[in-house]
Amino acid sequence: MSRSALVGNVTAMLEDAGFVVSDRCAIRPKSFDIAARRGDDLLLVKILGNIDAFNRATGHEMQRLGTYLHATPLVIGLRSRDEDLKPDVVYFRHGVPVFSPDTAYNLFIEGVPPLIYAAPGGLYVNIDGDLLADEREDRDWSLGRLANELGVSRRTVSKYEDGMNASIEVAMALEELFTSELTSPVDVLEGAEDVHESDSTPEDPAADPDDEEVVAVLSNAGYSVHPTLRSPFKAISEDRDDGDNEVLLTGHSEFTKAAEKRARIMSSIGQVTRTHSVYVVDRAKRDAVDGTALVERDELEELREADDLRDVIRDRAEREEVA
Repeated sequence: MSRSALVGNVTAMLEDAGFVVSDRCAIRPKSFDIAARRGDDLLLVKILGNIDAFNRATGHEMQRLGTYLHATPLVIGLRSRDEDLKPDVVYFRHGVPVFSPDTAYNLFIEGVPPLIYAAPGGLYVNIDGDLLADEREDRDWSLGRLANELGVSRRTVSKYEDGMNASIEVAMALEELFTSELTSPVDVLEGAEDVHESDSTPEDPAADPDDEEVVAVLSNAGYSVHPTLRSPFKAISEDRDDGDNEVLLTGHSEFTKAAEKRARIMSSIGQVTRTHSVYVVDRAKRDAVDGTALVERDELEELREADDLRDVIRDRAEREEVA
């Protein structure tokens, strides 16, 4: 299956599941392919045939974007090396959850979350330690008795009851012993933090030298500016003084056909992520592109306050909608 067909299939599946999906980010380089929202759940999705193409730099950028946009970054892929991704198993690459289209279908269409995750050493499941302790005590079994039944140490059983996860083999043995479900699903939409200990949000990259002046103006106007390297926009800018924590997707370049394409993608992403977007250009002959406001560099320097810039962005986006 071609990558384009795979992206189309995943997009259609998410739309069937009730998600609003952005236009595909058909530019390079790109950290994610589509943004998708269903209610309060916001996804940033990278779609790959071979997940080995997902590198550390892209993973770190997706983590940062997830933090600033309050979204879950994830990768949907078919295989790793020569092995297909197993159904209903969550993998991890560079701090980002990864799973197959079948797993995505079960999660988003059927409402059945995965129970298994891959980690160094094999496949594991979450054990409900409190429930395990209750089941053991109801049978009046000691830690040692259960350890003998499982073929593990007493200390290991104690760790299971304290919340340590177990291999699939141990989980199956436990459920056979107690004839009850002792596992809990992987909460992918919460970043799978219960099974994957990722580092804190990676630090922002340095701004492109060509963008430093724009970053300085936005910072002086009261925005926290987070540069990006692999996204349709050059930065995510947060209004530090806005109680609603308004977020801008920010672009900057000469206004070329490529810039117009980026502005359209930014607008589509902004509609899904519920953010505004602005593209700073040297000269503009129109107010906006599909809802992305165009602001000339000289004009931007005169907008000293975040409120002034916010008003200009909203006014130009609204004027384009009316036109």
